[in-house]
Amino acid sequence: MPRITRRSLICAAAAPTLSALESGALKPDAPFRRRTHPLEGVAREKVRITDVKVTLLSYALKDKAWFTATQLIWKSDCVLVEVFTDVGIVGIGESSPYGGPEWIKKTIDDDVKPSLIGRNPFDVEHLATGWSGQRPGYIAWAGADAALWDIIGKTKGMPVYQLLATQAPPAPRIRMYASGGVEYAWYGRPEDVIDEAVRHKEEGYSAFKLRIGTEWHNSGMTTRKYIPYLYKLREAVGPDMDLIQEINMRLSLEECLELCPVLEELRFLWLEEPARTSEPDALEQQLKIKSALRKVMLSGGESRGDRFSFKEWIDRDAYDVVQPDCNVTGVTEAWHIAAIAHLKQKYCCPHNWHGGLTTMANAALVAAIPNRLMLELNQTYNPFKEEIFKEPLIVKKGYMDLPRKPGFGMELKQGLSQRFPYLPGSYSKPNPFLPAA
Repeated sequence: MPRITRRSLICAAAAPTLSALESGALKPDAPFRRRTHPLEGVAREKVRITDVKVTLLSYALKDKAWFTATQLIWKSDCVLVEVFTDVGIVGIGESSPYGGPEWIKKTIDDDVKPSLIGRNPFDVEHLATGWSGQRPGYIAWAGADAALWDIIGKTKGMPVYQLLATQAPPAPRIRMYASGGVEYAWYGRPEDVIDEAVRHKEEGYSAFKLRIGTEWHNSGMTTRKYIPYLYKLREAVGPDMDLIQEINMRLSLEECLELCPVLEELRFLWLEEPARTSEPDALEQQLKIKSALRKVMLSGGESRGDRFSFKEWIDRDAYDVVQPDCNVTGVTEAWHIAAIAHLKQKYCCPHNWHGGLTTMANAALVAAIPNRLMLELNQTYNPFKEEIFKEPLIVKKGYMDLPRKPGFGMELKQGLSQRFPYLPGSYSKPNPFLPAA
């Protein structure tokens, strides 16, 4: 497979495509045709929403906890959204648990549910516009939006990715990348991140993303001390594995610029979220970082909620890869973001860190869009990735094959709330293992 750079031509992934006829979802006399919107030319069905239900689930990670800069992530949460209809079809989706599970449930119960009862799911575009600009209300809406697409697909007897594919036939065999680098600590054994990368390569992944570890200040880390680990990482996985560096907006502009030539030399695929978007000159910082990169792409946008917050950054050429997340924006808005990026010859590679409900929505989007690249899959232990479905989405040799069933093609197991009772409180706690500052 040829190496991808930001100067590559934007094109569909090399994975085999699934034609409308092969999917069994469309009749032989209804071949694929280009559309300006996913539901253009799709006949509406008589279906009404009767109820919306939110179920909060949790799992205590215990010895499988992982780290951010200064925090210990002690549990995984899942915000399951189910939308019921008068024809017996139920749609499923997920809102990002990082939005606050209890707040999300209250917002959906108080605001989203009343706005949906009695409405037709085929009005999803109109319904979505009422939430796309309301931060952080769009996070609560996102799970319901995904569930509406699941209903539409089930009603029409079509996979969601078939409905979302407006420019070319979908490609439901998706290249996945292993996203990790959150289980090593500078106060512990930093080489764990290199061992992790090698392990993922042995599992069949052809790309790996790492973070910059626990808080640098507490451990006396600097870019000069960090760089040798990047060289060791490249040596360990060889020249053909795509490497991705996630910054999580934790480094200064000067530190990012110090890393840039090393990432270029080591042929990293992209640099993610380097600029601190909370700062007033974040866009200018991003452009300075991009000017220092000739081959390495620049990505970001996981926390942005709508196409309007992406637009200036795309127009100013601050992103090579846009990273919306369907559990933050909803499927509808993520489709629009991907379409805008495609017009500007940018890849769309969604952020995808949570459980299987989030993966099913983001995977459907990736399979549908022409500017697809690959999809993230978080490598921390999380039972919500696979243990909530009767037939889970599985990665084999670095690829995920999406089901050819209507909707998202996923069916939930029974008794989830009994198996995974919700644990109140934040998913993070101060890391007790950090040395004193």
